[in-house]
Amino acid sequence: MPDSAKKVALITGANKGIGYEIARQLGRAGITVLLGVRNRALGEESAAKLRSEAMSARFIPIDVVDPTSIAAAAATITNNYGSLDILVNNAGINDPADGPAPTAGLDAVERVLRTNFLGALAVTQAMLPLLRKASRARIVNVSSGLGSLTQNADPAYPSAAVKLIGYSASKAALNMLTVQLAYWLRDTAIKVNSADPGYTATDLNGHRGTQTIPEGAAEAIRLALLPDDGPTGTYSNRKGIVPW
Repeated sequence: MPDSAKKVALITGANKGIGYEIARQLGRAGITVLLGVRNRALGEESAAKLRSEAMSARFIPIDVVDPTSIAAAAATITNNYGSLDILVNNAGINDPADGPAPTAGLDAVERVLRTNFLGALAVTQAMLPLLRKASRARIVNVSSGLGSLTQNADPAYPSAAVKLIGYSASKAALNMLTVQLAYWLRDTAIKVNSADPGYTATDLNGHRGTQTIPEGAAEAIRLALLPDDGPTGTYSNRKGIVPW
């Protein structure tokens, strides 16, 4: 029988970095956190760490580029919980062969888009029936300032020289997913927003970021816990709204 005593959150890519911190903070808020991770050993280890801190945490095997894996994860959540209150699409990659549009490796660009955008789209589509069963669900897409067309076009933008066509395009596409989902779900209690973590020290950038992981996770956590009068269809970081 599904356990509906607590709110339930699924966070993809949750075994480390920002994803793990989001899971940890949501767990501290009394939410059952499902750590969506490809690698079983890493996922089990991360969930066990959270349980050692008296949190309700469980590893859910999921590979966002594998439809069978996504369907199995949705079935597991359905059978065990019956609904889903929070979905955080955090799983993402970069690729060393990604780069400026004139020279980026096409295979690398395709791989990044498949994980960062198509993976999030596939997971969201699979989880929407569960989110619709919750009384007031939240979807948070973990984007990036590099996904902002306005910022990328501004020579004064601090990261204006960072031109990764695959990564930036994947995050811009993820923002479009936020906008379109917010439109289609506008008459429901589901809120959909994009979170820009900021330049955070994680494995993704070789720990060169200028923010701590808790700072990078803060906006996604805030959006996951939005009150009923909170916004939908927005793009923001911990300092405020980010231009599309």
